[in-house]
Amino acid sequence: MASVSSTAPSARIPLSGIRTLMELALRDPDAIHLEIGEPDARPAPHVVAAAAEAATRGRTGYTSSLGLDELRAVAADRAVRRNGLVAGPAEVVVTHGAMHGLAMAMATLLGPGDEILVPDPMFPNWAMAAAAAGAHVVTYPTRASEGFVPQVDELEAAITPRTRAVIVCSPNNPTGAVYPATVLEGIVDVARRHDLWVLSDECYEAITFGVPHVSTATFDTDGRVLTFFSLSKAHAMTGWRIGYAVVPDAAVVDRMGHLAEATVACPSTPSQYAAIAALTGPQDHVHDAVESYWDRRDQAVDLLRGRGLRLVEPDGAFYLMVDVGAPDTTAFAMDLLARRHVAVAPGATFGERASGMVRVSLAAPREPLLEGLGRLADEVVASSSGDVTRPDGDRRRAVVQAR
Repeated sequence: MASVSSTAPSARIPLSGIRTLMELALRDPDAIHLEIGEPDARPAPHVVAAAAEAATRGRTGYTSSLGLDELRAVAADRAVRRNGLVAGPAEVVVTHGAMHGLAMAMATLLGPGDEILVPDPMFPNWAMAAAAAGAHVVTYPTRASEGFVPQVDELEAAITPRTRAVIVCSPNNPTGAVYPATVLEGIVDVARRHDLWVLSDECYEAITFGVPHVSTATFDTDGRVLTFFSLSKAHAMTGWRIGYAVVPDAAVVDRMGHLAEATVACPSTPSQYAAIAALTGPQDHVHDAVESYWDRRDQAVDLLRGRGLRLVEPDGAFYLMVDVGAPDTTAFAMDLLARRHVAVAPGATFGERASGMVRVSLAAPREPLLEGLGRLADEVVASSSGDVTRPDGDRRRAVVQAR
């Protein structure tokens, strides 16, 4: 019988600890889901109406692999007005979600043995996409003590002769860090001097808490920064699978179009019409969602600090990195789910710099969020004191990091 290839690039794709916990939590009807970035809001009525109208009028067939011309024009206009980019419709690639765009960009720009720099902590799907392209991930550090904002000189020190690209993510997943303009400008300067591509993941650009979001490409002078946007988070359209990339290089646009044809044929047509409505229609739902996440962040921070837990207060996105003092965060997360019915993402899935931490999603409904955080604090206290009862009633002495 034929077997799965052990030498194919896909064999090197690492597993995601986020999805692992999510799959386990889905089997627990009592689970409080704080492990995944799923907004509790619903898409705005005018967005739903646009998709329904497209379906009713038969606008459900294939489009260009690069997306509808109308959506490309709308996205380009928004990128110019809101993000300060230099772009026209020809520089926009509509994608099956932002991660699909990032994966196609890596497949276009990277070859076997090439290296791509990613921040640590990282969103694990970046490493998965790089592995699928046959490339290697090299990390540059970000530290909790510095709000998880990178130091430009440390990023530059990670560059080798094999480095081809660097990923920047602000507001950041998983840390919620929003990078200052000076840091982004410095990263683009390093990329220019070393002739690297920059992939700027800006899925959370609309979600900041009192600090400005700056697009990396505002510092681009020679067309090396690709910017990736999503409708998933700000517009609560996670399952609609729609995003777009601003790509200043015509050859890269063309290659990404070929890859889209080879993988998804084209993005969902009703979702594209919904995206047009989302980008051009009223934005009250975005404002309300951001205000709600901001309020939840403040309540979550107060609750956890009041219980004596250490954390890094995020300036954007809707995640919170919490120090649980566990050397094995995967085991901690699984025990938390088994004992207290709370699902969180283990720090181990995000990299070495997330050691001892877990990621909590603030996008969960307020009451379950606060209840889940209270149970999380209970588990940390019980673990650090050694007073831990397993579901089967056995007791164990927890081994924790020195705090």
